[in-house]
Amino acid sequence: MGDPYKNQILSKKIYNDNRDVCGALVVVMDAMLENRGLELIVQPSRAVTKHQIHEMIMIYEDAGPSDVVNKVAYVGFFEVESGGVILVGDSVYIDDRYLGKVAGFDETHYPNHLNLVIKSTERKSGVNLNLKLSNSVKFIFAGS
Repeated sequence: MGDPYKNQILSKKIYNDNRDVCGALVVVMDAMLENRGLELIVQPSRAVTKHQIHEMIMIYEDAGPSDVVNKVAYVGFFEVESGGVILVGDSVYIDDRYLGKVAGFDETHYPNHLNLVIKSTERKSGVNLNLKLSNSVKFIFAGS
């Protein structure tokens, strides 16, 4: 049968409920690129486990699974403190600050880490956002 997302055999959202994925920043980044060429995978979800470290990248262009994004800002890396499943559309917060929604995932550096691509109304690096190590990170389920 293969991958149900690649084969387009899922016709509705299948996630009815999902717990938040929480963590803390372990790296604050300061870079922006205009021609990154991130290739978002077709799958709208990725499981993350406790103690994994993943990268957050901010975009402001409309993008989703299977798209390529070029204009990016590097936010930072976070360590997962409570694992779960991150979904496209989940809201992303750093401390109480709303960052945006998950647009998709890029596996360029996997299995070392995933790139979690966040759609926002702005494109700022972690330094531009005045982030600090150990700021809390939370991915909140967007609902069905």
